[in-house]
Amino acid sequence: MKKMKKLLAILIAAVMVVGFAACSSNKGGGDSPAANAKGEISVFYYTFSDAYISTVRSSMDKILGDGGYTFNDYDANGNQTTQTEQVQTALAKGSSLLIVNVVDTGSNDAAQNIINLAKAKNVPVIFFNRSVDQSVIESYDKCVFVGTDYEQAGHMQGEMIGEYLAKNFSKVDLNGDGKISYVMFKGQEGNMEAIARTQYAVEDANAVLAKSNLPELEFYDAANKNKYLVDQDGLWSSAAATNYMSTALAQYTESNKNMVELVIANNDEMALGAISALQTAGYNKEGATVIPVFGVDATDAAKSAIKSGSMIGTIKQDAQGMAEAITTIMKNFLTDGANKLDGIDSANTVGTWRVNIPYSAYTAESAE
Repeated sequence: MKKMKKLLAILIAAVMVVGFAACSSNKGGGDSPAANAKGEISVFYYTFSDAYISTVRSSMDKILGDGGYTFNDYDANGNQTTQTEQVQTALAKGSSLLIVNVVDTGSNDAAQNIINLAKAKNVPVIFFNRSVDQSVIESYDKCVFVGTDYEQAGHMQGEMIGEYLAKNFSKVDLNGDGKISYVMFKGQEGNMEAIARTQYAVEDANAVLAKSNLPELEFYDAANKNKYLVDQDGLWSSAAATNYMSTALAQYTESNKNMVELVIANNDEMALGAISALQTAGYNKEGATVIPVFGVDATDAAKSAIKSGSMIGTIKQDAQGMAEAITTIMKNFLTDGANKLDGIDSANTVGTWRVNIPYSAYTAESAE
């Protein structure tokens, strides 16, 4: 009899353990989107080294972790072949959904290939941050792009620069020639955001200057017909800007009366790289001459530089807002009967294929 009671107690305990394990393994609950994700949520980044993308990744990791999702982050390290292979691997493992920061934005081929791979397995795809054409997104009903109105950043940066120069023209004009000599750092060839920022930052600054009866900006190197210096690796990197700026400062100096008087960068990383070179040359330090530097993203490092006075302004790209929009759409895809854009502010949507995260200006004054 004692043996029977002991055996029964063991069986009851075992059933309780199994039952508890079954409940605790489903972090999201039986009817939650997390529970409906049969495989991992696969998140593909063009590179982990990009400062802004790292902020998005940190925000998204927290949302996914807190939501009880099984997820995996993949680093393509700037290589499209690597990223495509990572997508193939994730799909072969049974991924529930792909979130893709595509590497190659110079053509539609890479994004379309990823869509074709996912579509064959009926797996939803959310592209983000790096532009993908409307025709590509709309080729699959389970696909959305989350990004920004990339022209807006260029316009806002240009207006910021123009307004600053209109107030400080004579101070910025170091050689007193009545013009402002500038350098433009472009993040990548063929990238729509980089193209728009490069164009509108100068055009809109000139428009503001014209209203104040001031002359247009003049690119520091008359021999450069492009009127920009591009990161040849397409990584929008601080290292590229540091190298370019250091080379320029060896020839264009105050003593030669041809000093670069303004720095415009497509992103904060390149802006900070330029500041590094300027500081090595004795500029943009406390008590020293400050060459105005403008970027885009409002990374923590850029905010610190603006607070210290070594950088003038940037355009805030909302990393947390982007992560929240992506994961909201993700949950919709994983919930039966949900519309893919449920919970997204309609003011930020373009049709049913795109969500734009708004930009805002960031200066020392706006941070106060």
